[in-house]
Amino acid sequence: MLSERHELNKIALLELKKDVEETREFSSYFSKMADLLLYVNEIYDTKERTLEQLKQWNRIWYEEISQEQYAHSFGNPEFCTEKFGKEYGQIFAFLYAEMRSGFIYAIEGRLFDLVINNELFLEISNLFLSGEEHPQKIKHIVFDHMRDYSEDVFEYRIREQLDPELDFATKIVMESDLSDPDILYQYGEYISENEIDTLKFLNKLPQEEITAMAKTYVDGFHEGFIINNIDMSPKRSVNIRYTIGFEPVVREAVRLFSEIGLAPIIYRSGVSVLTRGLHKIGYVSSSPNPQYEYDHRYDQAIFFDNRFMKHKLECYHNAYEHYKDEAYVFAGPACMETFGEIPFLPENKEENLKLSKKQQELSVEFQMKASEIMNQYIKPEQRSFTIISYPIPEIGDNFEEIFKEVVKVNTLDKDKYRQIQQYLIDALNQAVEVHIKGKGKNKTDLYVAMHEMDDPSKETNFENCLADVNIPVGEVFTSPKLTGTNGVLHVGEVYLNDLKFIDLEITFKDGMISEYTCKNFKTEEENKTFIKENLLYNRDTLPMGEFAIGTNTTAYVMAKTYDILYQLPILIVEKMGPHFAVGDTCYSHCEETEVHNPDGKEIVAKYNECSKEGEYFQCHTDITIPYEELDSICAITLGGDEILLIKNGKFVLSGTETLNEPLTEIG
Repeated sequence: MLSERHELNKIALLELKKDVEETREFSSYFSKMADLLLYVNEIYDTKERTLEQLKQWNRIWYEEISQEQYAHSFGNPEFCTEKFGKEYGQIFAFLYAEMRSGFIYAIEGRLFDLVINNELFLEISNLFLSGEEHPQKIKHIVFDHMRDYSEDVFEYRIREQLDPELDFATKIVMESDLSDPDILYQYGEYISENEIDTLKFLNKLPQEEITAMAKTYVDGFHEGFIINNIDMSPKRSVNIRYTIGFEPVVREAVRLFSEIGLAPIIYRSGVSVLTRGLHKIGYVSSSPNPQYEYDHRYDQAIFFDNRFMKHKLECYHNAYEHYKDEAYVFAGPACMETFGEIPFLPENKEENLKLSKKQQELSVEFQMKASEIMNQYIKPEQRSFTIISYPIPEIGDNFEEIFKEVVKVNTLDKDKYRQIQQYLIDALNQAVEVHIKGKGKNKTDLYVAMHEMDDPSKETNFENCLADVNIPVGEVFTSPKLTGTNGVLHVGEVYLNDLKFIDLEITFKDGMISEYTCKNFKTEEENKTFIKENLLYNRDTLPMGEFAIGTNTTAYVMAKTYDILYQLPILIVEKMGPHFAVGDTCYSHCEETEVHNPDGKEIVAKYNECSKEGEYFQCHTDITIPYEELDSICAITLGGDEILLIKNGKFVLSGTETLNEPLTEIG
C-alpha cells in the first residue's frame, strides 16, 4: 500500500510540473518544491548507494540553505514574504522547511514518513491548481495532517528513543571503515569540515587515548548509579548522544557500555515540526545555517492549539505505554557535547512565525505535562546520565592543542578537589545568605538565601561535585531558598543554548525573575522578547534553581590562554566562577533520593518553594560570572559575620589558596 502511494505521489509531482503555470504567480514556488520532492523520492528509490553518491547528494541538498544562498531561498521567511506576501509567504517557508525532512527519510529508508510528506505538499498544491487557495484552508490542511499522523510519528519517535533494535546509526558507528571520512555521509546530516577534520584527528590518536576518553565518559555514567545508590541490575540500554565525527570514541564507548550490560540507543535529533524542539537532542552535526534554524523555531504556530496539544499528549502517553517495557530497562542518556563554533548572533525577523500569547501558554503546559508522562515510565530516581564536552576544529588553528588540554581538564584529580571544595562547603554551611558582587563593568549585586539545616553535624546544603556524571570536576552547588534571594545578576557576554547574549541582566525578587534585559538588539522590546523566548521559554518568570561556585581554575587558565572563554560550553564555564541556574533545581523530581557527600553528610537543600509544591519548569540554564568579572563572594552568618571566600577573582578562604596557582600563569 505504501509503495503504491509512493508511486502515485511521483506521478502527481510530475503532473504538477507540467501544469505548474496554473498556480499563477505562485508557479516558481511549486515548481521548485516539486523538483525538491522528486529529488528525495529518487534518492529513496536508489537502493545501491556509493559513498561518493551520498557525498554529492549531501552537498547539493544543504547548499540550498547555506548562508551564501539563504537570502533567496524559499526557506527564508523574509524572502518568501517579500515574494508572496506575509500570509502565503510564512506558510510557504514553513512548508519548505517541513519538506526538507524528506532527505533524512529517503536516506534512512523511512517510506511512511516520505509518503505522508509528499501527500501534504500535493494536497496543498491542489488548492492552487484549482484556484481555491486561501491561507485558512491551507492551515486547516496542515492541522488535519499533523493531527491524523501524529500518533504514528510520535510512536516511532518514542521507539527511536527506547529501542536498541532501531540501529541505523549504530551500524554506521560499529560497521563502517572509520579511516574513510566519507562514511559520515551515510547519516544524511550536514557534513562540514568540522565533522571530517574531527574524525581525521581522532584517527591519528593512539587507541589507548581513544579508550581513555571513552572510559572517562562511560565511568561517569556508571558512577551516577553508584553515588545515588540506584539499582542498575534491571537496566539494559543507554542513549548515546554525540556530534558526528566522534565515531572512534563512540565505538569504544559502545564496547565499554556492553561490558556493564547496556546496549546502545543512537537516534538523530528530530527533523520534522512534530519532533523538533528548541534544543537538539540526539546525534547532531554542525548547522549548515544557524539563521535558518532560528527562523523556523516556532513553525508549529501554524497549527498548534489546545485541541492539538491535548491530542499530542494523548499520543505521547500511548507511545510510552506501548514501549513501557523498553522504558523500564532504559538507563538514561550519556551525552558527548562539542564546542568551538563561532558564536551565533541571530537576526530577528518580523516575517518569522511566532507563537501567540495563548500558544506560548499552551507550549509551557505541554512541556510540563509531557515531562510528567515521561517520568511515569522513565523514573528520574531510577536512571543516570553523564555529560562531557570536547572542541571541534572550528575553534581555530590551535584545535589539536586545545583538544588535548580539554582532555586534561576532563581528567583532573578528583581527590585534590574533594578536600579543597570541602573547605568551601564548611564555610558556606555557616551562612544564612551569600553575597556575590561583580567588579568593573559587571553590575552583579546579589544576595542568595540558604536553607536552614536541622542538624549541621549530619547535614549540608552544598553538594561536593567531583566529575562523576557532570564532567569536568570543579564546583560546589545548592538549591537556594527563594525567599530572601534578591538582587541583580549581570554578565557582559555569555553563550547559552547556542545563542550569544550581550550584557545580560536579570533581577531576582524572592528568588523569582522580576526583570530582565540585554543589548543584543536595538530596541528594548526585541531584547526582552529574545530573553523570554530563549531563556524563560515563554514563561513570565522562572526561579533561581541553583547557586554554585566553580573551582576549576585550570580550565579558566586554558580558556584565557587560547582566548576561547566565550566559545566554551556551559558544562566547562560553570566550573570557572560562580554560576546561577534559572529553572528547576539539580534534584528535579529526585528530591526524596538520599544523597551524601564524601564526608558522609546528607545533602538536604534539594527542594525550593516551587518544587515543594510540585511546580516544575522542565528547564535549567546555567549563567556564569567569570573570575575576572568578580569582586567578591562572601558567606554571611546568622550573627552577621562575613566569611570571605573570593576577593578580586581569587580564592582567599583558608585551604583553598592552591586553586590560585594556575592563575599565576596568566598574571
